[in-house]
Amino acid sequence: MKKVRNYLLLLIIAGLVVALDQWTKSLVRSTLAVGEIWVPWEWMEPYARIIHWNNTGAAFGLFPGGSLIFTIIAFAVTLGILIYYPAIPGDQVVIRLSVALMLGGAVGNLISRLMVGSVTDFISVGSFAVFNVADSSITVGTAILIVAMWLEERKLAREESVQAEPGSDDPDEEQDTD
Repeated sequence: MKKVRNYLLLLIIAGLVVALDQWTKSLVRSTLAVGEIWVPWEWMEPYARIIHWNNTGAAFGLFPGGSLIFTIIAFAVTLGILIYYPAIPGDQVVIRLSVALMLGGAVGNLISRLMVGSVTDFISVGSFAVFNVADSSITVGTAILIVAMWLEERKLAREESVQAEPGSDDPDEEQDTD
């Protein structure tokens, strides 16, 4: 039971990301032809639009044609996260959340590669590469993980410097009683 509870946050967050990702990709595929653009207001088109795009590469259209390689990488990332996740302390909820977002994104794009043969991208902002919910989830999860680990590292460094100061309450440190 503890093992199931340990994975609960991971499965809920990743599951929500996968569901939203697959639903939005399906909606785009069933509504727009490849290359077709939709915007709710014409003035918005230079800034943000929905465009149906097929991607055989990595996130944001990088390395086109590498679908097989990215399928293998997605399987490896998924397996790695499932194995590594229990090692994350339960009190590090932000790190657990970030890993869940990355898992959801990896699985979302993996499902697309396996079921459709490519990843459907559709969010187009300015002149930035076209992306999807899974790409966003991976990117946000990675950013959160980097910031959380940086903050954790700073916290540990502060704690170590406080313990190393003379007169600290460290019982292992010998006190000069002269």
